[in-house]
Parts: sequence; structure tokens; C-alpha cells
Amino acid sequence: MNDADGADPDAIERVRERYADLAPALARTWAAEEPWRFVTDLTAIGSRMAGSDGERRAAELVADAFDRAGLREVRTDPFELTAWERGGADLRVGVPGRDGTERTREFEALALPYSPSETVEGELVDVGYGTPEEINDADVAGRVAVASTTTPSDSRFVHRMETFGHAVEAGAAGFVFVNHLEGQLPPTGSLTFGEPAAAPAAGVSAETGDWLREYAANADGPVASVELAVEASFRSAESRNVIGRVGPDTDERLLLLAHYDGHDIAEAALDNGCGIATVVTAAGILSEAELPVGVDVVAVACEEVGLLGAERLAETIDLDAVRGVINVDGAGRFRDLKALTHTSETARSVASAVSAATRQPIEIDPDPHPFSDQWPFVRRGIPALQLHSDSGERGRGWGHTHADTRDKVDDRNVREHAMLTALLVAEFAAGERDPERIDPDALADAFRETDFETGMRAADLWPTEWE
Repeated sequence: MNDADGADPDAIERVRERYADLAPALARTWAAEEPWRFVTDLTAIGSRMAGSDGERRAAELVADAFDRAGLREVRTDPFELTAWERGGADLRVGVPGRDGTERTREFEALALPYSPSETVEGELVDVGYGTPEEINDADVAGRVAVASTTTPSDSRFVHRMETFGHAVEAGAAGFVFVNHLEGQLPPTGSLTFGEPAAAPAAGVSAETGDWLREYAANADGPVASVELAVEASFRSAESRNVIGRVGPDTDERLLLLAHYDGHDIAEAALDNGCGIATVVTAAGILSEAELPVGVDVVAVACEEVGLLGAERLAETIDLDAVRGVINVDGAGRFRDLKALTHTSETARSVASAVSAATRQPIEIDPDPHPFSDQWPFVRRGIPALQLHSDSGERGRGWGHTHADTRDKVDDRNVREHAMLTALLVAEFAAGERDPERIDPDALADAFRETDFETGMRAADLWPTEWE
């Protein structure tokens, strides 16, 4: 929903005054070349997979950009992780012929991050969208489950980790994730939060998925056998968050976050090159703002493999001093900004005020989810605002595929969303605001009301303190 019409008049006036004060910085941003140059340099690196050399080079690039944006005390905070390295993935299907003989078909497949190096054999079983109900209705035990990357429009979006977790819990020997978008684009995406998964899994294109569903045991035709072989390795590695400061040196602080890592199969231009470019650009505007509280601007690592950088930040910062979190994951990609407020009334009212004052549509979604870098803070009670944008279609679009490349980026969206992000941060920081902590019982109830509990348990994400 967009409820800007119900925004607080005093907050609207504050935003308008701040807009006037920042007019020179905003005007420069409107036509700035730096966001496009930053996206170009970032995507030219190639893979920014967690723990890789490309991710390290990206951190250095971000640190330089933070310096140019006028941030103070720019530094990196290293941490260790178990990195996953992709090998090959083979998907072979034995198809019974009309004459009783069997022929083998091979299909292109991509190993999904944190899949073990393993080979499984069995029958294919089509579980449709991969909802819990569909998996429960299918006999997946000992079989290889085939599920779509999208979700029915009349239900909430079901994350890949949930679908995989449900399938494995029901006894699936393997998992195949089918892109719902055409174009021979097998999808990627982590199966776990940084730990080896319980079964091998791979992504395949929509075109391949069409064949696999025809060959599935619960289809009308003859039952095919399948062999799914994944090669992958695990190693100890180092990653790092990049941290800078803007505004006064106050004890109370806001956190402005975006993840800078990306999957290894493309340039990660949309996910999350646009997001980190938006934050770098917004930081440059905020460096010229009069803020009542300081802002820590953090490029977090390892989001794509389990929010590891955000978890590191949450574990090493004084959470009592954090007023709130603004997580930019998905902003800058498409035309209109979307604000996910994760049950926080403060976050909702901030987005409403900025939308009304600037006459820019910001769609507000109050429901929480655990699949981006606000989650380590939200579950600890800190109010959060996640900034996103989408094409209006269900699913990730080009993200997590070979097609997530720089040519998909329109840097006008990056620049405009950076201006809005700066205003959102400044309004969140307003001295007149006293953000309330999120009540854990109310948060747990919100997850239950949005039918998240079963999926979060399947993905091993349901907090033990909510039991």
C-alpha cells in the first residue's frame, strides 16, 4: 500500500525543509556521473562471491568510494567463513522410448551454493511451486524434487531455502530449481545460511524444467530415471564489511546498509550492484546534511550466502545504541521505490512522510521477512526499513542468473533512489522521533500471521527464543 496521504504533517514539513537545505547536493546528484562509474567498476570485477578474490577487490572499491563520498573513519572489519566453490553439475535423464528402450538426455544445470558434492539417482517428482502443501501432496521420498522459482500470486512469496528445506524434510534425495522466466537462464541461490546443505541441488532453465516436468513420476507419461551429480568444495576463507561514518559523533547511531557481494555466475549488477551504488551515492548527500545523530554506513559482505556480514555487524556493534536500520537491498533497479517496514510503525511513518513531501510514490509493505540484511537486527528488536524496487513481476527477474549484467541498469533509478534514501535516513534520524523497539512476541505473531513459521522452521531460521 501507499499511505502517504496519512503522513504526519510535522514530519512532512521537516522533510521539505531538509530537502531545501540539501538542494545543492540533490541537484548535483540528479546529473551525477559517479553512480554509473561506480556500477561500471564494480561489475567489471566479475564474480563477487563470498570469500573470493573478487569480493575482496569489491571491498577495496567500496572503501575508495566511501572516501570520495566524504565518509570518515573508513575501515574494513574482516571475519572468517566457510566458503563454497562451484564445480560442475550434471543432470542426466533416462527417458523410456515407445519401443521399450531407454535413451539418455543431458541438460544444462548449475549447482546451487552450499550444495554438497554428491551424486543421487532416482525418479523426478514435480512439486509445482514448491509450497508446503504441494510437497506434502507429492511422494518425494527418495526422489529428486522439481520446483519453480516463483509462487502463486494469491500467496506470499516462498523463498528457495524454504522450498528446499521442505523437500529435504519430506525425504527428497535431491532438488532441482526451475526458473519461471524463459531465456535458457538456470538460476542460482544459496540453499542454507552458510552451512553445507543436506542434499545436492541444481538450478535449470524454464525450458529444461518443461521437459523435466513431462518426465516426472507424477506426470502422465512414462516414468524417467534421473542422475543429478554436483561437484563443489568448501574451504576456510576471509570476508569483510566496509564501514564509514557520517554525521556527528553521537552515542546513538543509525545504520545504513547494503550488501556488495554477488553470485559468481554474472556481474550481480541488479543484485545488489544497484543497491550498494544507491548507498554510496546517498552517503555523499548525507555528508552535507545537518544530522542530529550519526550514521554508520556499512557495505556488508556475504548476504547471498546467509547474511553473514550483517550477522557479524550485529554481533560486534552496541545494539543498544542503534536507533534503527535502513537496508538497501533491491533499490535502484526499477522506477518506483518500495519500503518494507518489518512491523515497525516508525519505519512506516518515515516512508510515508518522505513519499508525501517529495510527491514520489513509495509502496509500503508492513510484513516482515528473514531473507535480507535487516533480519539480524529485526529479530533483536531494532526497527528497520528495507528499500527495494521491482518490475511488478513475481520473482527475481534477471537476478541470480547469467543475465544480471550492467546493461540492465538504468542509473537514473540509482540516482533518484539515492536522493530518497538520503531523505529517509535524515527523517529516521530526526530528533523529534523516538523509535520504539519491536516487541518479539508481536514480531513472532506477524510471522505466523503471514504463514512464515513453517517455512522458517524448514530453513532452520525460526529463532529458538520464539519457541
